[in-house]
Amino acid sequence: MTVVNVAINGFGTIGKRVAEAVTRQPDMRLIGVSKTRPDYSAVVATRILGYNLYVPADKIEEFEKAGIKVAGTIEEMIEKADVIVDATPGGKGAEYKKLYVEKGKPAIFQGGEKADVADISFSTLCNYEEALGKRYIRVVSCNTTGLLRALCTLRKAFGLKWVRATIVRRAADPKEVKRGPVNAIVPDPAKLPSHHGVDVKTVVPDLDIMTAAVVVPTTLMHVHVVYAKLARSATREEVIRVFEEAPRIILVDASLGLKSTADLVELARDLGRRRYDIPELVIWRESITVNGDEIVWIQAVHQESIVVPENIDAIRAIFKLAKKAEDTIRVTDETLGLKKFL
Repeated sequence: MTVVNVAINGFGTIGKRVAEAVTRQPDMRLIGVSKTRPDYSAVVATRILGYNLYVPADKIEEFEKAGIKVAGTIEEMIEKADVIVDATPGGKGAEYKKLYVEKGKPAIFQGGEKADVADISFSTLCNYEEALGKRYIRVVSCNTTGLLRALCTLRKAFGLKWVRATIVRRAADPKEVKRGPVNAIVPDPAKLPSHHGVDVKTVVPDLDIMTAAVVVPTTLMHVHVVYAKLARSATREEVIRVFEEAPRIILVDASLGLKSTADLVELARDLGRRRYDIPELVIWRESITVNGDEIVWIQAVHQESIVVPENIDAIRAIFKLAKKAEDTIRVTDETLGLKKFL
């Protein structure tokens, strides 16, 4: 079996989750992770998780004075890796790409980067086969990933004429206190459309989609209200069955007390989910409403973890470790413990 050596550049919200996911894959090996500041997460990475830590050359002394063991420089980490997952803050990935190209290394970028940073924008359920062999792949953002999972599922089953969606965004990730406190609902942006539909079209260019977004004072999850016109009429039962059979989508029932994002997070905790991660797209079963060829539903996106499976799939796409989407989905979902129900 081919084993790919993976480096994670950036050990924040996405980077630490992708690093752990890589360690669970039978065809991947984690070379190390990078940090630019000697904080508690660097201590966790080295002393608790046993990861090799790489830092900027001019920061080695600073880390060592803090008692944090350093394996080398970020440049050395890149040289050792077969592929880099760039999980640096938005905009930094484009800067690092110059180094990846210089070192001759393929890379995966996150949705905070502009689409032109990569050869292709990526969502497994939509365009896995198109990404095979590409050198630079951009995994789209959490909201876009959530939208695409549902929309590509429906498109495959029924066809799609158009989509309109309202994105109710969390204000910040739980640890981002610098963004709060928040006591308002803010249009994001006030000028429509929001970027989410535009980002969807980087993966599915011919889809007629328009989105609007607002930011609300919560840190737990995003919620989408989605309206779509199918290419043919369908029944509610057909739509529910399609969602139930699709990978990485789960239906939950408000009648069982799962009425809010707080309930979903509490359930994830009760199930022993690490960091209460919910990498599945969650759709409220009761919300699914079908009228001929028109459909409405409400879905929830856990912004910290939903893109992790797609990052793993993107690694396989670059090296053609799985030729079909269903093949990588099977391995990724099993190793990461994704479920068809919570």
